[in-house]
Parts: sequence; structure tokens; C-alpha cells
Amino acid sequence: MKKIIHISNSSIVVTGGTGFLGCHLVRALKKRGAKNVRALSSKDYDLRVSRACRKAVGHADIVIHLAAKVGGIGYNRDHPAEMFYDNIMMSTHLMHEAWKSGVKKFVAIGTICCYPKLTPVPFKEENLWNGYPEETNAPYGMAKKMLLVQSQAYRNQYGFSSIFLLPVNLYGPGDNFNPESSHVIPALIKRFLDAKKKGNREVVVWGTGRATREFLYVEDAARAIVLATQKYDKPDPVNIGAGFEISIEDLVVKIQHEVGFKGKIVWDKTKPDGQPRRMLDTSKARKEFGFQASVQFDEGLQKTIRWYIRKL
Repeated sequence: MKKIIHISNSSIVVTGGTGFLGCHLVRALKKRGAKNVRALSSKDYDLRVSRACRKAVGHADIVIHLAAKVGGIGYNRDHPAEMFYDNIMMSTHLMHEAWKSGVKKFVAIGTICCYPKLTPVPFKEENLWNGYPEETNAPYGMAKKMLLVQSQAYRNQYGFSSIFLLPVNLYGPGDNFNPESSHVIPALIKRFLDAKKKGNREVVVWGTGRATREFLYVEDAARAIVLATQKYDKPDPVNIGAGFEISIEDLVVKIQHEVGFKGKIVWDKTKPDGQPRRMLDTSKARKEFGFQASVQFDEGLQKTIRWYIRKL
């Protein structure tokens, strides 16, 4: 019989709790009855420093580690050292201090960037170590992958209850629309809306458009993390996704249509595509803790665009 963690009477720390996913996760936890949730931000604690991690953990029963330095292909390409150092140091110190402090459960959030560049589609968890990640995001992917190694090592030696989740690219209201560091969906929404407002005749998009991606609505991701926190306690990583893929070309056309931009799309093929294909096998999440994505992509995309327009 699976052990169920009752979050209603647990003290919960969410690192990155004021960020995009963090805000939705905190709401989802409270909706499930959690009464004692601390949402931490980088302004509160520099998690690259062990002393700060010790203070951040405090006397928590559960730590959900969302905090990460993230960005799109361009940002990863331009900041590889920072992406590796910041992410690996945050994770290493935080899990160690959580174990030392007697935390009952540690929920580590990885990334689809952990997977090898040429992973067969759909990505299965057992394929995780069958190659090196795509070059433009390898430093980030490898840093997050070490969190899985640490999680399994601490479970093996200390009996530490730590799990590792692998979400796909997220999108939804509250996403990061900063062109310097945003991911593909918010970047494209902003680019098309800006072009429409300025009356531009064309929009330039990186790559060939042939690469594929999978996207998960942020509220679905938050629900998955809550379910895993409550119901999953095994060393094996678990994919969190929607189980579909869309080409970047089709995504661009879809966003162009939703925004109402009538101009031309120009593909800058001198820029990288990133990983050729991405789509997860999500059967383990469904089997282990009953998660299945519920928000259809078109619906989620429309909600995201409407939220951003209201914000302008």
C-alpha cells in the first residue's frame, strides 16, 4: 500500500515559490489543504550558499525545490558557466541541508533538458543516461541531472525520502516574457504582439521550424507536483508532461493566428534549433500517482495570450 503524505498538517518550503511555477504550486498546495507553506525567492536566500540553505530549510517537513536559473536557447548558449554553477550549487547545498535538518520529504524538480540529445520519442525515464544532452542546454541539463544522482545517493545511504520529477517546458499565465531569458512560447507571443502593434511586416524566428516540443500548462504541472509529493516515494525519476509534440513551425503559425499578426514569418536558419524532438512518455506518472494533463494546448495557449494582453 502506498504511503500518503498529509500536507494539511505539514510545514512546507517551496524554493522558487514566488516564480512562475512556484506561484501556481503554492496555490495548488493551499487548495489541497496545506496551511503552512513558505514560498521562498532569491531575494530571501542565496541558495548557492550552504548557510542560506540551512536557514531556508528551517524546521520544514517537506521541501519542494523549484528554484533554478533558467532561460531559452539563446540565454543558455550565452551563459553556460552560470547555468551549470548556479543550478548545481543550489541543488547540492539545499538537499544536503534538508537531510541534515531532518526533512521528511524532498521533492526535486529536474528538467526535460536532462535527456540525451537524440532520445527516441516518446522519452522514457530509462533512456535518461543513454547519451549527452543537446549542446546548447547541456550545462543546465547536466547540473539538474546531478540532482537525481544526489537524490538516489542520499536515499541509498541515509534512507532519505527524495523524489525526482522531470517536467517538460511549461507555459501559462504568469510566465516570463522578458526577451532576454524567456522560453519559446512567451517569447513568440511577445514578438508577434509587438510586431502587430508597431505595424511590422515580418517577424524573424530562430531556426528551421522543424524541431518539435511538448508543452505542459502550468496549473497541470502544479497539480502533478502536489500529487507526487503526496503519493510517490521511489528512487526512479518520473516524467511530467502532456504526452504530445508540436513542431516549432506549427507553434509559430498557431501563435501568429491567435495574436492576429498578418505579416510574414522569416526563419533565421543561422540560429540553432536546439534538441531535434521532445515528447515524454507520461505513463509512469499516471500509474504511480494518478496524474494526467487536463488542459488542452489550444485552450492553455489562449489563456496565456489573454493574460499577457491584460497585463500590457
